[in-house]
Amino acid sequence: MDAQPFQLPLFVDLAAVFLMAITGAIEAIRREFDIIGLFVLALATGVGGALIRDGVFLQNGISPILLDDRYLMAVAAAAVAGLIFGTRAVLSTRLIAWVDALALGAYAVVGVEKTLALGLGFVPAVVVGVVNACGGGVLRDIFIGERPMVFRPGQFYAFAALVGCLIYVPLRTHTDLPPLAVAMGSIAVTFGLRVLAISLNWSTVPIGEKGILRKRPRR
Repeated sequence: MDAQPFQLPLFVDLAAVFLMAITGAIEAIRREFDIIGLFVLALATGVGGALIRDGVFLQNGISPILLDDRYLMAVAAAAVAGLIFGTRAVLSTRLIAWVDALALGAYAVVGVEKTLALGLGFVPAVVVGVVNACGGGVLRDIFIGERPMVFRPGQFYAFAALVGCLIYVPLRTHTDLPPLAVAMGSIAVTFGLRVLAISLNWSTVPIGEKGILRKRPRR
């Protein structure tokens, strides 16, 4: 069964941009950037994954990010929210990780759905979904001079996005479930897996160490 044409509600895409941009804004506050630096980091984090998706992988005309002002308004709103609440939020690393986890799931679903809409198959859809989910975070880490989280042994970041994509594609293409319900379920699974990894200190380990998973000692 092929996936029937379906347009994800715009609020899913805008929510992903807003949430991801907030993580960039708060990281800018943590690093003591000025207001320009804060907005640039929020912008790169919020729409970076989408621009990589559209410019490198899908290449289906001009990116919607540049055609619809609401995406940039979502980034601006995230930057303002960061200015208002960022000083408090920066003290809660776990809260920011949860916000990032929610954005991760939303962006993974958006990337997969846009790929399926072009008639591409399972593997391209999953690849683009993961890149869409992780791309903004990669740019954020590069901009602040850190090794990107997706390349570091850690708490199921890209893996959580991958699981969400692997669930979404077959449910969209081989069942008659409502597409929006499938999207929300996949977002919930990605979010839940990431939060469990954070809460229970699940962690991958560097290649070369015995095993691939360990439980980090609590700090």
